[in-house]
Amino acid sequence: MVVCVCFRTSPVVRDMKELLVEADIENIRKVIDFVNAELEHHVCPPDRQTNINLAVEEVFTNIVNHSGQPPNEPVSIFIAVNGEAVIRFEDTGKFYNPLEHPEPDIDKPLMEREVGGLGIFLVKKMMDKTEYSRIGNKNVLTLMKKIR
Repeated sequence: MVVCVCFRTSPVVRDMKELLVEADIENIRKVIDFVNAELEHHVCPPDRQTNINLAVEEVFTNIVNHSGQPPNEPVSIFIAVNGEAVIRFEDTGKFYNPLEHPEPDIDKPLMEREVGGLGIFLVKKMMDKTEYSRIGNKNVLTLMKKIR
């Protein structure tokens, strides 16, 4: 009998650049500028850069508004680009996998829709791949988008 054990992991990306910021909406510009600097360095097409920016803004805003991130604990944003942009967010807020949130029924009239979930729905649609894991006391959300 042969037993094979396989593990699925997020992509391992060498040389990820890191930004540490407090979970404060005032830092959204720093986060976007950090991501854009790396995307522009790798000549990311404008339409893909726009999608990445919208996704990054949504994720960071959700961390600020909903994670319960302690004020003295920084949020870590990592990025690496090599044909694909890989952006990883790490926070020490309460456990929450946003990818498990039910998708909104976008065919329902606006007044009949449940509140919440539209932002992460859009993130999942704009990115090629999204992954969540809880590592120790950290929420780790990884976004991936091909740029070539």
